[in-house]
Amino acid sequence: MPTPEPATVAADLRVAMGKLARRVKQEDRIPHGQVAVLGVLDRDGAMTTSDLAADQRVRPQSMARAVGLLMDQGLVVRRAHPTDGRKSLVDLSDVGRAALEAERDRRADWLARAIDLELDEDEQETLARSAALMERLAAY
Repeated sequence: MPTPEPATVAADLRVAMGKLARRVKQEDRIPHGQVAVLGVLDRDGAMTTSDLAADQRVRPQSMARAVGLLMDQGLVVRRAHPTDGRKSLVDLSDVGRAALEAERDRRADWLARAIDLELDEDEQETLARSAALMERLAAY
């Protein structure tokens, strides 16, 4: 069997990864936009609403509403900006960190079950090797 062209592999991989990502997100109990904000705060730390809006490519007004909803649920907290008294920082609360971890665990549990039930041992080994290759590509 001839080796497929890189462009073909790239297209197939992009489609498959997109489908898998969407399927895994179906396990979330918190709306995707809110999980995305919680994830950014977890990875990058506290930031202003404007910085969150820029990161998520939404209008500041839309992010302000999203932050308000997250605050109402106790998932984020506001605190004073250390160098600019006119600004405040949004940060994960302990409840938000626990909720985000639960979302991540749900996703991982679903994926682990799917791998166990859907793939045979050889396929699981191939997938494990493929994960390392995808990590290399992501670092390119």
